[in-house]
Amino acid sequence: MSPEADTPPLCYGTAAFPGSSGLSLFKQGDNLMLLTVDRDSRDREHIALRSMFAARKRVFIDLLKWDIPALAGQYEVDHFDDIHATYLIVTDEAGEHLASARLLPTTRPALLDALFPFLVAGPIPQGPAIFEITRFCLSPGIGARQRRIARDILLVGLAKHALANGIHTYTGVAELGWFRQIQTFGWDCHALGEPVLHQGQALVALRIDIDRSTVAKLAAAGIAAKSAAAPAARAA
Repeated sequence: MSPEADTPPLCYGTAAFPGSSGLSLFKQGDNLMLLTVDRDSRDREHIALRSMFAARKRVFIDLLKWDIPALAGQYEVDHFDDIHATYLIVTDEAGEHLASARLLPTTRPALLDALFPFLVAGPIPQGPAIFEITRFCLSPGIGARQRRIARDILLVGLAKHALANGIHTYTGVAELGWFRQIQTFGWDCHALGEPVLHQGQALVALRIDIDRSTVAKLAAAGIAAKSAAAPAARAA
């Protein structure tokens, strides 16, 4: 099946902490864990991955009504979920998914260049230090406070992950309303082009530049390891 057929507009797409061998565990507030899962740790972290794919199905197919297939009727998985994808996953103590993002290297085909190049005015940012954030997902039904905590852990984790792995830029595609919210998080985020109406949604291509001031900027905007109230989920 072509990318156009099985991958809808994304809504928001990058890399391991040093010495992680592809897996990082960090205790955060409320006994939540942040895992970084890549090609070397996928088999070990099958519980977290299964929970994440199930949450993506509940959010993108059941809640947002995306017209995409569900694997075995339970999991949202597409052809970008291959050995080249890296996942940041926030889980509870039982390993259940609370929040996650999929990171795709831009040295290979990703959503922005494969499906949404028309959103970019000029060259599409690509290179070994640029990753695309996709499938940014917050589990529904866990309560606003826990969603906010999980979201903040994930956002700070994305910034620290970039700093630890030589990533200076994230790219992605977002609905216009979600893009405006992303801009309020305090980091250096701007549009790569004008919003474009696509399949009834106004979409924006974005870039987020990361440097050593990013974590402090997030904190100044109220994004830290602990917090409290976020929307149920978003992104592709």
